[in-house]
Amino acid sequence: MKNRNAADTQRRPLDLYEEPGHLIRRAHQIAVAMFYEKLGRDVTPVQYAVLRMLDECPGLDQVTLAQKVALDTSTTADIAVRLESKGWIVREMLPRRQRRLMLTPEGKMLLAGMVPLVRDLRDSLFEGMGEKDAIDLIRLLGKFVHLNNEQSRAPLKA
Repeated sequence: MKNRNAADTQRRPLDLYEEPGHLIRRAHQIAVAMFYEKLGRDVTPVQYAVLRMLDECPGLDQVTLAQKVALDTSTTADIAVRLESKGWIVREMLPRRQRRLMLTPEGKMLLAGMVPLVRDLRDSLFEGMGEKDAIDLIRLLGKFVHLNNEQSRAPLKA
């Protein structure tokens, strides 16, 4: 980053490539492109997050699942319908119109095949960065997300 005094910073806008929002958008764009390159297009990154959470917490209801992956409930419902149509999850009706979600054996097999590829993806994303920088970036991104969670359209509720 360029050194600027306070008065100079107030007069000139930040360089586009120093704006956090732009850099975060670009990082997301790159991560998604690399996800598809490594894992194909059968599963989106958001669907992967849903499948992972259902593997970690089998039988979650859709509302709790949405909270745990920081999605709104209507998006989560749409994703659940798509995953069910592919045979990767089952949705079971609960009282009060809620639905419990569980991975099918096919969904478990799909996920088992994806996890090593996601590990490879992580290595590719951080290639050339060095282990300390990669750890620092993950730590700082986690801190950023935690500190700004309530600003999200769908805050994470762990």
